Amino acid sequence: MKSSADIFREIADIKDRMTLMEVCGTHTMSIAKFGIKSLLPSNINIISGPGCPVCVTSSGDIFKAIQLAKKDDVIVATFGDMLRVPCNGDSLINYKNVKTIYNPMDSIKLAKDNPEKEVVLIGIGFETTAPIIASVIISADKDNIGNFTVLPMNKVVPPAVELIIGNKNNKIDGFILPGHVAAITGKKYFDFISEKGGRGVISGFDPVGISSSIYELVLMIKNKKSAIVNNYGCVVSDEGNVLAKQIMKDVFSVSDAEWRGLGVIKKSGLEISEKYSKFDAVKKFGIKNVKVSESSGCICGQILMGNKLPVDCSNYATKCTPSNPIGPCMVSSEGTCAAYYKYFRD
Repeated sequence: MKSSADIFREIADIKDRMTLMEVCGTHTMSIAKFGIKSLLPSNINIISGPGCPVCVTSSGDIFKAIQLAKKDDVIVATFGDMLRVPCNGDSLINYKNVKTIYNPMDSIKLAKDNPEKEVVLIGIGFETTAPIIASVIISADKDNIGNFTVLPMNKVVPPAVELIIGNKNNKIDGFILPGHVAAITGKKYFDFISEKGGRGVISGFDPVGISSSIYELVLMIKNKKSAIVNNYGCVVSDEGNVLAKQIMKDVFSVSDAEWRGLGVIKKSGLEISEKYSKFDAVKKFGIKNVKVSESSGCICGQILMGNKLPVDCSNYATKCTPSNPIGPCMVSSEGTCAAYYKYFRD
């Protein structure tokens, strides 16, 4: 295996101008943390895409969660990244009956321990967490837990990538694709990119793995080759995790979903299927869709599409900081603005 030093020496000899997009928020943080951008020549640009699940959650969905948190008889269970996402000057952290969990199964325990309360799990994430959320719903059904529901916000990656491919404002020459998503879905899940004349490399998250994935992608671009390369073969197979995919298919139905700053993307969401509808918080509480405007001056949507960088935002590192976030890209541990603030700020 080539060392990172060897990889970057060879990349430096390639003079073609190219723009790569890392789709995954974990890649965003790893690339920033390990200084990978600084090792690349100036003709090779890496930008971030809509791979942070908290960042792409719409203000309308955050508003729904906050409305539930205001109810005295409800406990909202959520991952910590969701607590401080701003919405109309409010956030989930302001409510005492919002509980941080690290394992979605903990929400089942909350429901069992608090039979007088309705426990609502915020179901957020992409194909990596969707099988886990689905498993929680199956467990609740098996144990006949009547005071538990899920507020479904899970999304799937391909429709957003297709939107980016069709975006005429920038030209993405290749995609660094999320290894953990592909571990569930399989390599073939991303074949649509090469079928559209694009290219991508499924990558792990360590610095050598990311570096070698960039190298593979740069070579494909230089040679004008369209393909999907699996550079995470120790984890990712062609077909993926068949059981996890079946669980998702059983519990969820594909739906349209609103992405922050990107609008409604068709067939990009996962709603709870009719079979498990009694665990759907939207139906149980009669939650309506409400149009909520984005924070003034926040350009998270443009950043998520790869059209802008955090430094292009007039609020970045002034009005918008990790201690006082205006947009979700500064809140999440996978957010592009948070990565820039932590690793690139002078």
